[in-house]
Amino acid sequence: MSSFDIAPIVTQLRQVRDHWREQQNRTESGHREFPSRDAIAQAVEGLKGVLYPQRLGPSDLRHASEDFYVGHTLNTALQLLQTQAQIELHYRHRSAGVSVPDPSGQAAQAQRAVQAFAQQLPLLRQLLDIDVLAAFHGDPAARSVDEVVLSYPGVLALIHHRIAHAFYRLELPLLGRIMAELAHGQTGIDIHPGAQIGPGFFIDHGTGVVIGETAVIGQNVRIYQAVTLGAKRFPKDAQGHLQKGWARHPIVEDDVVIYAGATILGRVTIGKGAVIGGNVWITDDVPAGTHVSQASLRQAEQPAEQPVEQSEAAAVAPATPPVLSAPAPERTARVAA
Repeated sequence: MSSFDIAPIVTQLRQVRDHWREQQNRTESGHREFPSRDAIAQAVEGLKGVLYPQRLGPSDLRHASEDFYVGHTLNTALQLLQTQAQIELHYRHRSAGVSVPDPSGQAAQAQRAVQAFAQQLPLLRQLLDIDVLAAFHGDPAARSVDEVVLSYPGVLALIHHRIAHAFYRLELPLLGRIMAELAHGQTGIDIHPGAQIGPGFFIDHGTGVVIGETAVIGQNVRIYQAVTLGAKRFPKDAQGHLQKGWARHPIVEDDVVIYAGATILGRVTIGKGAVIGGNVWITDDVPAGTHVSQASLRQAEQPAEQPVEQSEAAAVAPATPPVLSAPAPERTARVAA
């Protein structure tokens, strides 16, 4: 086995760490300072099995032992999350420069937050069932709801988001962000845990989707790959630092469809039932029921033509007969398995 001269590298790495900690006003606390990605990933994997035991649980699970598995797995996941929640609370107090409460008080606060999350799980399952049905009915390639749960990246991202958003609302945003980024790494779908998403949301294909922190999405919305719901500008304070926390992402109302590659920026509203075509760039409100495409945007940018008298128009451009097309073949409804 080769022998490497690593002692000076270890020393230099320690010096870089010490310099960083000094810049960030970090002091040794004697405790773990940050939540563990591995522990959170383990907890989320357990929660996915709790929510969908027969589909996302262990391969040898049978209906007769479902409740035992759900209870045992849920308790293990909640214990992990309570520990990580307590670490985040400790980290938040230290980062804010305020006195850290006694450990027993932090443990009680973490326990209350995780218990409040656990009580939301039945509602989360109901919301996810609506999302799953939206994916099944919205994709002609889907053969069953089981296929959707087992294999669709958009559904996986939504499972993570529903869980992460609950922790975000319980004022544990770092746990929520780590949960969201775990899904981002697996699916290429980037949903900030702060985004508010209504039931029946379907992300088809999904790669490259970005949904910002303050985005608000209504019911029965469908989007495709590479859609961005982002911010248009980033105001700075007097010191030149980005201002945080203000509403800066789009509002997408019910029954909207957004096709691949569309970019919607700023606190604009996409009205109910609007259809946004592929690869368009939108920074203004879109009225309800509007169909926006690249062609319609180009037409809107062109200067209006001068009015022409009817007789002159007829002479210049004689009427052409309409082009008739055959009706589209009727598609037979398919019954879900």
